[in-house]
This record gives sequence, C-alpha cells and structure tokens, in this order.
Amino acid sequence: MTLAIDTPARARTVERVIRGMPASDGAGVRLNRVIGTPQLGDLDPFLMLDQFGSDQPGDYLAGFPDHPHRGFETVTYMIAGRMRHRDNHGHEGLLVPGSVQWMTAGRGIVHSEMPEQEEGLMAGFQLWVNLPAKDKMCAPRYQEFAPESIPVVAPADGVEIKVIAGRVGEVEGPISAVATDPTYLDVALQPGARYVHAVPVGHTAFAYVFEGALQVGGRRVERGELAVFGDGEQVEFASAVLAGRALLIAGRPLREPIAKYGPFVMNTPQEIHQAIADLRAGRF
Repeated sequence: MTLAIDTPARARTVERVIRGMPASDGAGVRLNRVIGTPQLGDLDPFLMLDQFGSDQPGDYLAGFPDHPHRGFETVTYMIAGRMRHRDNHGHEGLLVPGSVQWMTAGRGIVHSEMPEQEEGLMAGFQLWVNLPAKDKMCAPRYQEFAPESIPVVAPADGVEIKVIAGRVGEVEGPISAVATDPTYLDVALQPGARYVHAVPVGHTAFAYVFEGALQVGGRRVERGELAVFGDGEQVEFASAVLAGRALLIAGRPLREPIAKYGPFVMNTPQEIHQAIADLRAGRF
C-alpha cells in the first residue's frame, strides 16, 4: 500500500526589485514607466507597465490623442479620474475610477484616450500584454467593466482583493478569453495581514506596490517598486506596521520572437514594415 504524502506548495521568491523611471507619452502625459525601460525591457508576455498619477492638470490634460496599435493588448485600470476613449471603428467609452478596459488591438486600431476633467486627481495604470503570433491579426475586441462589475473579496482578515482577471477562491474576474491566461489582482492589506495566492507553475508573475509597503515573497517592497518573482506555486504578501496595496499580475509566457516599433508589436521586422504600410494606406 502506498501512502500519499502532501508536500508543501513551493513559494515563489523575489528575483529582482525594480523602481520605475519618469517618462512621457501621448501628448506629454507624465508617468512612471516600470516595465519597458533599460532596467526591465519586458517580462514575457508583458511588454510595458505605466503608472500615471497626478493632481496637476498640466501633467495629464494633453492626454493621448489618436494613435495606432497592432499585435498586442492594452489594459487600462483607473484608480481616480475620468478618461474618454474613442476609436476609428466607432467605439466610445468612459473610464471612471475603478473601471477596467482590456483592449485587444489585433490587426489594427487607431484610438484616443483623453481626460474628461480639467482639475483633480488622475491616476491609474496601463499594461501592455503581447499576443501570440496566431492571434496578432485577429479582429479588435474590447472588454470594458464598470467598478460595480469588478468583484471584491476578503479572503483573509485585513485583506481585500479586486479580482480583475483570474480567480480568488471561487470568485472569478470578468476578463475572459485572453490568450495568456492572465491574473490581474488589486491586493490591499491592512497592518498585520497576510495573504497567499496560488499562481500556475511556469507563469511569469510580478507585484507592483503602489501604496504603502509590503513584504512580498519575504522581501520588503516599497511604494513605486516592482518585484519580479521566480517560479513556484504561490506568492506571499504580508504587511507589518504600514498598510500596503499592490497589483499582482501573472500570465503564460509566449516564448516567441518579438519585433517592436512604437505602437506595433509583431514577430518579425517584415511584419513591422507591413504594419507601417497598412497604417499609411488607411487599412487600420
């Protein structure tokens, strides 16, 4: 008779801690770029992570006028403020605090993201997620969710999680049919709280602390720092004296060649040249 022996889940440790760098995008919007820098070019399948946050209108009023995308997905998560989205296919939407837009650019789209306010705090995140080669020329698609559509769970004392993509216990986030099987959680811990979250083995995973400070994978991570996890089966968060809040993001790596040129992310230089030609010819 063979007895089954339970082995403890392997906790992921932190391999690197990266601090973002000031950047400007769109028509001069000031932001903090965390992925997509000389220090951290990308984390397959994640290509870029920007945090924007200011109560100075001059930092954000110019917004992001018409610009193209092809070959990847953009994820916008609003923390504060209002952003109006329009594109050349007739889609329009308003992002408000707590809302999420997961846009699959696919074969091509031209859109704008413009602040719908002239004062006050504007804050949030934009994440770029690569698409596999087989999906890069798919039809554009939007998944947009108002704050009340994002489930909030309390899996442990002093822990509150907004489940945008992935699963916490029996609660699943609203984002669906995404090639990289993503996890996207907004995790808030009160002082003294602890939380452990299972992450599929082999998935790329990172945590970005944007309020307070947290112990992440046993390492202290401050506000504005991103912790890159090694492989394993779960990630651990804890807070000490300070409360803390972080994004936990994970996804299946694609392990495909990447050719990037501004707002185009393809697999070969030839595909980049074709994207430029298609844009100039009005085929977006």
